[in-house]
Amino acid sequence: MGYIRRHLEDRVLRLSQSFPAILITGPRQAGKTTMLRMLTKKENSQRAYVTLDDLVARDLAKNDPTLFLQLHKPPVLIDEVQYAPELFPYIKIYADEHHEPGAFWLTGSQIFRLMRGVRESLAGRVALLHMSPLSQREILGASCVPFSADLDCLRAAQEDMPPIAAPALFARLWQGSMPVLAGDANVDRDVFYASYLSTYVERDVRELSGEIDALRFHRFVTAVAARTSQLLNFKSLADDAEIDQRTAKDWLNILETLGIVFLLHPVSNNILKRTIKTPKVYFYDTGLVCHLTRWSSPTTAESGAMSGALLENYAVSELVKGYQNAGQEPYLYFYRDRDAREIDIVIEENGTLFPLEIKKTASPDKRLPRTFSLLDKPPLRVGTGAILCMAERLGAFDKNCLIVPIWLI
Repeated sequence: MGYIRRHLEDRVLRLSQSFPAILITGPRQAGKTTMLRMLTKKENSQRAYVTLDDLVARDLAKNDPTLFLQLHKPPVLIDEVQYAPELFPYIKIYADEHHEPGAFWLTGSQIFRLMRGVRESLAGRVALLHMSPLSQREILGASCVPFSADLDCLRAAQEDMPPIAAPALFARLWQGSMPVLAGDANVDRDVFYASYLSTYVERDVRELSGEIDALRFHRFVTAVAARTSQLLNFKSLADDAEIDQRTAKDWLNILETLGIVFLLHPVSNNILKRTIKTPKVYFYDTGLVCHLTRWSSPTTAESGAMSGALLENYAVSELVKGYQNAGQEPYLYFYRDRDAREIDIVIEENGTLFPLEIKKTASPDKRLPRTFSLLDKPPLRVGTGAILCMAERLGAFDKNCLIVPIWLI
């Protein structure tokens, strides 16, 4: 299958015409470097390439940034730039002196810590983008369309996306969305994920936190995977991994920093006073969740006890990827109050709340949208809702609630 075109490509090229530096963050193996090297060929430039995974290059970047930039003159692609934050002030100086759009293409695998360093040193000079593993739209070669509960938009999206039944969707979910797995059917999925955890994740955790107990860390990641789509409970995670709660919080923060997991926060404002404060945890890649929780095939994942949680994780991650790939901030939340009444997803857009429920059914119950009325408290505005499910085609209960197949997201 080879290289799969990424939705961020056009945005990178466009931003390179106005910003001196472009920084793409995201988990390892998500395809950041591959995409930028493909774009180097497209722009037909003499852009140099250097990776700070190379210890010699890293040492020079940290200890003599001036010489490093003399050796690797812009335009340049610097990979894993988080290893040498000492470069940022020198990139700023170059940008201010030369006013050269697209001079620096940077990648980094440590999102939040890296972004703090960038904000301090490169404010106004760098365009920040996030790349997750592949979305289903990228895998299928469809256009980049962030989800909208708008009937006309969804009708148009159907032209791009071939309908699939539940077993095929669970096969997609189980296989995972890492480019190496989507692009080469000969790669052994289980071997890939096992080495991904030991080669990249554990190594990067050590970079961020010092020595770790690899066995306990693996137990911890597995415990997080077993609780995907659930409210975050540090005590139960700590108990499973035989660590204290402070370590559990630190390790989860690192998984978030490395782009492995993300948190969905509850919608909160002065009107909805009874909502809880605890976030829910999701993985960017459901294939990794299936590997960690030992679902040995798409069939066992579909019929197993976690099937609903896996489907919810898949749908939420696809929503997030759609916004990120369009270069937009995903304003996604969930609703849960102290009476345990819940709405899976609430999208906030221009002051309007759009409620979504995710269900593993092809024929959703018409009573499902009743929970959407929990948001209907003036002056809050509630837009069109939707049930994301296993339906064969786009439909609706009425003008206020659509039925949207998950393959269409």
